[in-house]
Amino acid sequence: MVSDSSELFPTAFKFLVAGGFGVGKTTFVRSVSEIEPLTTEETLTVASIGTDDLTGVGEKKTTTVAMDFGRITFDPQNIVLFLFGTPGQERFWFMWEDLVRGALGAVVLADTRRLEDCFAAVEFFEQRGIDFVIAVNHFEGGFHYRPEEVREALDIKPHIPVVMCDARDRRSAASVLVQLTEHVLTSRPL
Repeated sequence: MVSDSSELFPTAFKFLVAGGFGVGKTTFVRSVSEIEPLTTEETLTVASIGTDDLTGVGEKKTTTVAMDFGRITFDPQNIVLFLFGTPGQERFWFMWEDLVRGALGAVVLADTRRLEDCFAAVEFFEQRGIDFVIAVNHFEGGFHYRPEEVREALDIKPHIPVVMCDARDRRSAASVLVQLTEHVLTSRPL
């Protein structure tokens, strides 16, 4: 007799965490991952002057050059999320094509001080039919807008969730991932 062992294996989702340079992608992955995240952070040097726009990124000293990787498990639901943080600088966007393979959804982090920096990520996922949520990461000195205002500014369709978060806070980041998982599960049959 063949046993039904499907309950032993968790349902796995590959999600990307994307957005512009300095919006908190590495921080998001680091705060929520249950394992020590793999990061490809490198120190910003004078060589990036004129190439990377550091306007509005404060005292940022490092940047992701390939990806970040983390994992979070939701035990009661038997779901495992594999998180891949994308590099934010345009010169590393070629990595996005490799990272998106097999992804079921994405978090697009937005910074209200530089909202236009997430346009490229929104367009990238829309063009590929990847479900996503917009997560507005709160920064000191940032503007506070209602989700409807962010939706309008980004010209986001009504069915796409827009949520507020603090990428430094594990519970806040986990809540974003729960909302993304729910969005993916209601948007497509798996």
